[in-house]
This record gives sequence, structure tokens and C-alpha cells, in this order.
Amino acid sequence: MAKPGSNEGWNSRLGVILAVAGSAVGLGNFLRFPGQAAQHGGGAFMVAYVISFLIIGLPICWAEWTMGRRGGQLGFNSSPGIFNAIWHNPAAKYVGLIGVLIPVIIYMYYVNIEAWCLGYATNFLAGNLDFESAKESTGWWASFIGVSKDGAALKEFGLQGVGPYLLAAFICNFVLIYRGISGGIELFCKVAVPTLVVLAIIVLIRVLTLGAPVPSEPAENVNNGLGFLWNPTKTFFIEHDPATGEQIHKREVVDKGLIAEFKAQAAADPARYTVEAVSIWAQLAHAQLWLAAAGQIFFSLSVGFGVIITYSSYMRKDDDVVLSGLAATSANEFCEVALGGLITVPAAVAFIGVAGLAGVGLGTFDLGFKVLPLVFSEMPFGNLFGFLWFFLLFLAAMTSSISMLQPGIAFIEEALKTDRKRSTAILGFITAIGSGFVVYFSEGIKALDTLDFWVGTFLIFVLATIQILIFGWVIGVRRGREEAHVGAAIRIPGIYVPIMKVICPLFLIVIFVLWVLTSVFGINRVFGINLTGDGESHLSGYVTDLFVDPNPVAWMSVALVAILAGAFALIISTVQRYKDVHKQEADS
Repeated sequence: MAKPGSNEGWNSRLGVILAVAGSAVGLGNFLRFPGQAAQHGGGAFMVAYVISFLIIGLPICWAEWTMGRRGGQLGFNSSPGIFNAIWHNPAAKYVGLIGVLIPVIIYMYYVNIEAWCLGYATNFLAGNLDFESAKESTGWWASFIGVSKDGAALKEFGLQGVGPYLLAAFICNFVLIYRGISGGIELFCKVAVPTLVVLAIIVLIRVLTLGAPVPSEPAENVNNGLGFLWNPTKTFFIEHDPATGEQIHKREVVDKGLIAEFKAQAAADPARYTVEAVSIWAQLAHAQLWLAAAGQIFFSLSVGFGVIITYSSYMRKDDDVVLSGLAATSANEFCEVALGGLITVPAAVAFIGVAGLAGVGLGTFDLGFKVLPLVFSEMPFGNLFGFLWFFLLFLAAMTSSISMLQPGIAFIEEALKTDRKRSTAILGFITAIGSGFVVYFSEGIKALDTLDFWVGTFLIFVLATIQILIFGWVIGVRRGREEAHVGAAIRIPGIYVPIMKVICPLFLIVIFVLWVLTSVFGINRVFGINLTGDGESHLSGYVTDLFVDPNPVAWMSVALVAILAGAFALIISTVQRYKDVHKQEADS
């Protein structure tokens, strides 16, 4: 499937589908999605999630596949080159720079998390992880990655230190990327993606057969775990101060027996206790739920990363992008909803209960590296299942991380007219500095968190919005659909003409504005609409770290992004091929 005149290309349609699915299937599927779903209403979250998938996920995915293949036919494989070729504007190549900056920066911290997964898998296999409380599992994670102070992660270079795993993961990624599109990425994804799915199914079967593993706590069972995650209506037991009426404690209740018991308590003492049922419609009225669902789509499908547009540029003109895009997104959704959504939270509830899970947290790191290691410690044959789980997470992370390197490789080869060996060495040097920066400045995971917010969230929103606007308004949806349908086994439905031209961009812009208001400026109420459920408005910590109470690591993280963006822009300004595109257009 190499395009004419190129030494790089895919060997098969299955290869490109698995590679794109692999780029999307990562830690977000198995850890971030279940936490987001449980935190934002379960069944209600899924309604918003499916709508977001149909309105922004599929349209942007198809747009990226089509624009990438078209750019490849014009002789370009990097976002700057592709943007410059299809959007005849002098600024286009600099806008395309974002599609290189995002994956390169994300790789710098993502490979660190990948190393955590490999470290946990190894230590479970070695029998080193046996926790009796969430405090113990949290403490081991904090020690392993060096949360206490900068440089702490590198003090121990052994089985229980992150250093050797980071080195191993980094080398594995660059060995694969050096081998190229078909010999490295495609070959690895053809093995890794089916393997991680099989491992996930094995762990899923074990989780769904747990029942109620703690005899003394029959309410803590898998069924209630599934209910906590997926029930459309949420039920809360609330305790009030009888004198003031103020809320003292609020907990979610899933078990039918407990709900009946708490309702009896509320009926007996209504001044102290109440039971509140929140319908799916009331949950859907919260803007934060929609922000979370739309944000998860970005993380889930790798749209706006600059990866898909690069991958699809190595396809031939008549290679199917519509069915391939749909197949890749469907594979990702299966891993996310059918596997990730049925493993993590149900297993956690079965062992530590809804209240215990709420006490630890539902964030990606909370679920993945604090709760689940504790769950596996208490599970029969826990070391084996702990190893299988974290090894499948490592494989999922690997398929994602190697995809993050290809946009940088394509850009360096294209802009500097160099070969694979030199481009791999250059990108390896750049990302080694960035990864070293992240692992060294580990206190409070400040460097990782800052880069993830400004690049892994903010810039992804920006790039995705720009891409759908280019497809809908620069190329034109009808012309874009015609391009997409070349060699296609199925057609993009006609309903997607207005969606890709108007609805998707508007939806993205609204979501992005709301996200900036809530997550950057901390504004929780607009025109009387409660956006977050929080009673107070306050600036985001990411803003205060830069301007109110300056944090040196946060500033260095932003400086790293700015320096790399400046270097890429300088390189772009010297590329004669990019200038020639506009000269040819002027001459014609």
C-alpha cells in the first residue's frame, strides 16, 4: 500500500487499520474512560459520549484520513507539508506545526507512564506487590515514580525504580520506529493489538466471575460495580445536620438492599437523612458532563493528535479511507466500552466498595496505579492477573507511543531531506531530553501534568477544530466527500454534510469555550448555567502556576514547548518545497 514514488507505505489494509486503532487504544481506554464514565453519571455519560462520537469523533476522523491521503498524493507526509499543500495560505504550514508539536511533546511524558506499566507488570510477576490498604498502594506508586521530590525517581535503578523501565520502553519505541512504517509500526501492531485484546478478555472473564469476593460485604460485588458505572439514574444517601440542615455527608448507593435500608432510615428521621435520586435528564443538564464526554472522544480516537493525518498520507490514492476509518474507530470503541468499561471499576467496587473507591478517586492514575494494584493483591492468583493487566496496558501504551513518533520522523525527513537513520537519531535526541525532563522533575508530577494540560488537552482541541474547519470550509465538504469516496467500499452518509460543515465546528467551538472557562479560568457559572457543580469560581491551578504563584517547573514545561515550537517554525521557514507549492499556484 505504499504510495507511488515512496519507499514508505503500508503492506495491507488490515495493517493500517490496526496501526490507527493501536494509536487510539491506549491507557485512556482502560483507565481514563471508566473513571470519567463513573464520575459523570455512568449511563448519562454514555448518552453524551455517543452523541460526541457521532458529531465530532467520526467527522474529524474521516476528515483526517481524507486530508492525509490527499497530502500524501501531493508528496507530503507531515502536517506542515499537508496543510500547506491543501490549504493555499502562507500561514498553513505554521498551523500544521501543531500536528508535529502535539505528538512529540505527548511522547515525552507518555513514555514515562508506559514505563510505569512495564514496571508494575514486572513487579507483579516477581511477586513484589502485595498491598493491604490503599495507603500502601499509593505509597508504593509515589515512591516508584518519585512524587516526593525532584530527582527521586532516578535514585534507585532496580526492579522497584522507574529508571530501567523508562530506558527499556524508550529503546523499544525507537527500534520499532527506525524499522519504518511496514517493518516496524505495522508489524508490531499486527501482533500487539490482537494480543492486548486477548489479555483484556482473559482479565475481563476473571473480573465478571468474581461475584462478591468479600463474604462479610455482600453489597460489594461485580453487579453493583457494573451498576455504579452504567446505571442511568444515580441514588445518593445524604446526612444532614439536624440543627442547621447543612449537608454533612453524601455517598452514592447502588445496592438495592442498601437503598431500601437507607430509605427506611430517611423515613424514620427525615431531618437527618434523605435519599436523592438523580435522573438521567438532570445529569445531562450539566455542562461538565458534556465537556468530559467530548474530551474523552479526543483522548480515545487520537483525533487532533496529528497521527492519523500522517499515517493516512502513506496510503495509495484508491485505498479506502471511509471504511478503514470506521473500522479503526470501531475497534477502539470496542476496547474502550466493552473491555475497559467492564474491567476496572467493577473490579474495584467488588473489593473495596463504592465508598472505598470514591475515597481513593476516579482519576486515571488513581484507578490504574492505586486502586487496581490493591484489587489484584486481594484477588486469588492476583500476581498473575496483575501481570497480565499491566502488560496489556504496556502493549496498549506502546502502540500509542510509536504512533506519536511517526509525525516527528515524517517532518524531519521531509523538512531536512534526511533518511530514516538520521531522522530517528535527531528525534531520539529531542525526546530523550524531554523524557529526562519529565522523569527528573517528578515532584507532584508537576512537569507531566503541566505538559498534559497545555499540549495533551488545550492544543488538541485547537488542532481538531482547525482540521474540521479546513475540511468543511477550505476544501469544502462536498469536494472532501468526493475525495474520501475514491476507492471507498462505503460512502459517508449525506447527513454528515451539514454535520461536518456546521454542526461539528460549532459543537467543538462551544465545548472548547466552555472548557477554557471552567478548566483555565475556573468560571463555573455562565448566564445562570452551572457548568461544574462547584460553588466557587477560582482560577485553574495551571494558570496560577504561571501567573499568580509562579512555579519554576511549570514555567520550564511551557518553555520546553515554546522552544520546540520555535525550532520547528524556524525549520519550516527554510523549506523550499513548501514555498514552491505557492509559487506553482501563483504561476498557474
